[in-house]
Amino acid sequence: MKSIVVSVALAAGLMVAGSAMAGTFATGACKACHAVGKDVVGPDWARVAKEYGSADNLAKVFKSGFKVEDRKIASSEPKYKAQAALMTGQYTSLIKGHEDDAAEAIFAAVKAGKI
Repeated sequence: MKSIVVSVALAAGLMVAGSAMAGTFATGACKACHAVGKDVVGPDWARVAKEYGSADNLAKVFKSGFKVEDRKIASSEPKYKAQAALMTGQYTSLIKGHEDDAAEAIFAAVKAGKI
């Protein structure tokens, strides 16, 4: 049991270490569905950054409740619209309450090529 706890703690530490951070938000969990330079489950983060143009614009979408119709890519492409419920769940558990920090961390990670 002790080895499991140590392994989980180590994995969590590595995830944070490999993440970009802004304030209290680490982008490590975002890497499960997003990458720079390629689509994964969600769209390429560089494309997301280009569509929104700034962390402030992305934060506004987060703050509005992250409605599908407000999402520039998910609202217009069936491939991502089908994944919208999954991302809404991630928004609720990871981003809600950290909207500005999340948007800033995402844009910083894209700029650094780390997400």
